[in-house]
Amino acid sequence: MANKVKDTLGKAKDAVTKAADSIDKEKVLDSFGNVKSALEKAKDVTVSKTTEVLDVNKDGEVDIQDIIILAIKTPGVHVTRESFLRKELFKNHPADVVDDAIARTPALAGIPEEEIDKIADEVIKFERNCVSGISAALGLPGGVAMAATIPADVVQYYGYTLRAIQKLLYLYGFPEIDTDEEGIMLDSETINRIVVCLGVMNGVAGANNAIKALAKALSVGVEKKLLATALTKGTLYPILKSTLKWFGVKLTREIFAKSVKNAIPVVGGVVGGGITFLSFKPCCMRLKNVLTDTMLSNPNHVSTVEEEHLFSHIVDGTVYEVEYEECNETLSLADET
Repeated sequence: MANKVKDTLGKAKDAVTKAADSIDKEKVLDSFGNVKSALEKAKDVTVSKTTEVLDVNKDGEVDIQDIIILAIKTPGVHVTRESFLRKELFKNHPADVVDDAIARTPALAGIPEEEIDKIADEVIKFERNCVSGISAALGLPGGVAMAATIPADVVQYYGYTLRAIQKLLYLYGFPEIDTDEEGIMLDSETINRIVVCLGVMNGVAGANNAIKALAKALSVGVEKKLLATALTKGTLYPILKSTLKWFGVKLTREIFAKSVKNAIPVVGGVVGGGITFLSFKPCCMRLKNVLTDTMLSNPNHVSTVEEEHLFSHIVDGTVYEVEYEECNETLSLADET
């Protein structure tokens, strides 16, 4: 019996060896090469089509400014400061206190810090649940429909991020986000203010101090023209450019990553929703934690040296006439605390 088993195993081994020898290894390698080439072509086509859809300013690149412009046009993304604060505060406070919070800030109206923080946490939870559910739904189509879903997936994520940014800014004392009458157009200063917030959310160096300096400037009534200068070509410009550069890399990676996960319909949807759910809250919490201690949210706020440095240049109207790389030394005084 043992001999028969041994003989059978020997014959099986010989058969496997013979079959392996008969395989054309060159053809196998060629097949793998063809698959790899096809995947690379699919990636190039997907990224090209996505860029065409997302590139609002038609500069040949997809940057975070394009995404912000597209996102604010999405119905429901724009948040009106007065309506939001009134809705959140009327449950626990009389009309005169709510009116004061809207006219000035919730902190100056005497709204307890603990209450503001609780509302902020609820905002983050709500927006996270919304964006995660839609991300999973938009992750379901595969194959030919893939390229069409990626722009929607990217824009919807940042659309809900923008909703969270607006609500957090309003809770912690910032003024209304400037839009046109329909709430769908932003000026460059407003876009750049949002970019700085996104920098805080994603840990970009200098962004924390930038938002604190901006809050101080707003709290003491610095002219809008000086704020616009700081955000477009002044002291906050290097931090802004650093954030834009960081997001340029991030968006490219996101578009490719979404093209891969969306190519696998069901699994792609589950993974997409899960990743969004996990990544959304930490980003929002970073912004919330910074906003809780500024001149707009905390009357007892003590400015750091770095914050004062940026603030003084905002007031002075400092303008950089050089490229970002040449004024990079400013970042040495604008690192996160």
